[in-house]
Amino acid sequence: MLSLAQQAQALDTTVLAHFLLTGAVLFCIGLVGFLTRRNLIIVFLCTEMMFQGVVVSLVAFSKYHMNITGQTFVIFVLTIAACEAALALGLVVLMFRRKRTLDSLDWAQLRG
Repeated sequence: MLSLAQQAQALDTTVLAHFLLTGAVLFCIGLVGFLTRRNLIIVFLCTEMMFQGVVVSLVAFSKYHMNITGQTFVIFVLTIAACEAALALGLVVLMFRRKRTLDSLDWAQLRG
């Protein structure tokens, strides 16, 4: 049984549903952008948006269950997302210097 202080800190199910809906909307917008856009910078930004949708959901579940594990996992997800963004930016700059375009269809013909 939770104490009164823990019950006051725990999320209500309707608030949890709102956070999960927000996370799902962020993830879906990012997924649609990732699948439909051709500009590499927009594709990487949509990937980051999908990461943020997952982060919102993890924090909401963590708060709802009064368990810090989800919030700890968020720190690792954000670290991986920052590393991915740095590598992606470096690749985009390199690609732009070589072909003067950021269209992903032009880069589909690359061979190892």
